Amino acid sequence: MSTVGDSLDAQGPTGLVARVKGIIMQPKSEWRVIDGESTTVSQLYTGYIIPLSAIPPIASVIGLSIFGVSLPLLGTYRVPLGSALTSAITQYVLGLAGIYVLALIIDALAPTFAGQKNQIQALKVAAYSSTASWLAGIFALIPGLRIFGLLGLYGLYLLYTGLPTLMKAPAEKAMGYTVVVIICAIVIFIVIGSIAGRFVSYPALGGLQ
Repeated sequence: MSTVGDSLDAQGPTGLVARVKGIIMQPKSEWRVIDGESTTVSQLYTGYIIPLSAIPPIASVIGLSIFGVSLPLLGTYRVPLGSALTSAITQYVLGLAGIYVLALIIDALAPTFAGQKNQIQALKVAAYSSTASWLAGIFALIPGLRIFGLLGLYGLYLLYTGLPTLMKAPAEKAMGYTVVVIICAIVIFIVIGSIAGRFVSYPALGGLQ
C-alpha cells in the first residue's frame, strides 16, 4: 500500500505538484488513489497542508502592503507591513487548526449520512478538498485579480466527490453530507477571518492624503 507522506517526502516538490495536479484535474480518480494511501496526521500536515495553506496569507501580505487596496473616494491604501504580517500569521495558524476541526466534523457526521467514521480519511478529505481555495489565494496578490479567488469554489466539487469515496457514504447521501460540511466550514472560516481581520484597519474617509 502506498503512503502519500513517503511519496511527498521522497519526491519533494515533485510529489506535491503531482498530487495538486491530480486532485484538480482528475478528482474522481485521484480520490480513489488517496483512499488507498496510508498516512498520518503529521505527514498530511508537513507534506501538504502546511506548504499549500501558506499561499493565501503570503499573497495577502504582499497584496495588502505592496499593491494596496482600492477604497472608494480614498484611492489606494497600503496596509502597514506589521499589521498585514500579524493578520496573515494569525490567519495561517488558525487555518491549520481549522482544517483539523473540519476533519473532526466530517468524521463525526459520517454515521449520520451512512458513512464510516475514520479520522485520517476525514483529514484527507478536509485537506485535499481545500486545494482549490489555497491555490486561488494567489489572486490576493493583485487587487484587480482578486475576483478570480472565486475559482476556489471548485473545492466544493472536490468535497462532493471526496466524501463518498473516502468516508464511504452512499452516493445518494453525498449531496446532503456535502451541504452540511460546507455550512460548518463557512462558520469555521468566518470566525478565522474575523479574528485575523482585527489586525488590519482601514482609514476613515479623509484619512488618506
